[in-house]
Amino acid sequence: MNASRHTFTNFEDALTALRENILMMGSLTERNLLRATNGLLKRDSELCNAAIVDDEEVDLLEKEIDLTGIEIITRYQPVASDLRVVVSAMRISSNLERIADQATSIARRARKLNQHPSLDEVVFLEPMLQKVMSLLRDSLRAYSEHNTELARTFKERDREIDALNKEVTGRLTGSISQNTDAIPGYLNLIFIARNLERVGDHSTNIGEDIVFAESAEDIRHSQSRLVADS
Repeated sequence: MNASRHTFTNFEDALTALRENILMMGSLTERNLLRATNGLLKRDSELCNAAIVDDEEVDLLEKEIDLTGIEIITRYQPVASDLRVVVSAMRISSNLERIADQATSIARRARKLNQHPSLDEVVFLEPMLQKVMSLLRDSLRAYSEHNTELARTFKERDREIDALNKEVTGRLTGSISQNTDAIPGYLNLIFIARNLERVGDHSTNIGEDIVFAESAEDIRHSQSRLVADS
């Protein structure tokens, strides 16, 4: 993997390598999250183990993307739109790595839950799981297709996920008072809901970086300001 950093013959090859690694990292991250959440819903600890083990591959890709980005900046000194593409790619890889970390946390907690009798309340998480997975997939699609219109929808969708997190946490807290013997399990579900909420945050960050790379507009913190091309 690292050898590819030394085979760039021109600027376009370097950008292509950067983009391909982002797409590969995104695919692996999505797979890890799917394995972790299926490990929870299907009580399959082998899926959880696979998500945990494969996190190392995501970490290695993040390092490769950072090294490639730094090499592009130092060797080719890109300006304006090209520089935004490189910087945004590095930020996207950081968010993908954090999503993979959340998947690992979900897998670890799911594996603990699988060692005990099942909790009916796990179904509380399903609507949130569906929205989070859809948002992550759309963030990868928006990057692949340079789709800023799609990326601009993420903030509102993330607010829906935040609301679901509060609802799920409230319902699980109520379950704790009714079944104190299962407190550790309910707490694990509450933390998994928090992990999912963080995946939504990072997917939204990816959307912000896509908009910045494609249109030079910074939409972070609910503000928009134009960054002029030089």
